[in-house]
Amino acid sequence: MPLTAPAQSRQRLHSRRVTYEGFQRDDGLFDIEGRLTDVKDHDTTLLSGVRAAGDAIHDMSVRVTIDRDFTIREIEARTDRMPYPGGCDVIGPQYRALVGANLLNGFRKRLHDTMGHVRGCTHITEMLSSLPTAAVQTFAGLREREDEGSAKPFQLDRCHALETTSDTVQRYYPRWYRSAA
Repeated sequence: MPLTAPAQSRQRLHSRRVTYEGFQRDDGLFDIEGRLTDVKDHDTTLLSGVRAAGDAIHDMSVRVTIDRDFTIREIEARTDRMPYPGGCDVIGPQYRALVGANLLNGFRKRLHDTMGHVRGCTHITEMLSSLPTAAVQTFAGLREREDEGSAKPFQLDRCHALETTSDTVQRYYPRWYRSAA
């Protein structure tokens, strides 16, 4: 269901788009690619020059290669459009420090400890923080049915709808349902 119509007339000023795509490679690994763009609907004067309406202020991409255990094997980060050329676009190689991290075990903490604040790019780090859920979605349907394995499905107890005491879990994952009483 879409949002309700705005109560007031308005003019859009800014658009941020973040997309993720997951790929299975021929060598058995997986690539998760993310892209972030920021675009203004009006001409914008930056310290580095004027950006015409519709031209990207930011255009950044990442490719993270993972194995079936969600461990990062390779990472590439690039910045093609930025407000500060010669500054923003040089940090990408530093993200290789995340090789060996596991997307499902402490990844966001390691990401922010390793690349947070001045150690990385705010936008690339923000984009990478959502990568674990994109990776999980990439694997959906490639593994045995999540309700038939011997281990508790990964997504249970990670959001309100899938709390093991919820009606949703009682309906769709009865084996893992736990009474709230």
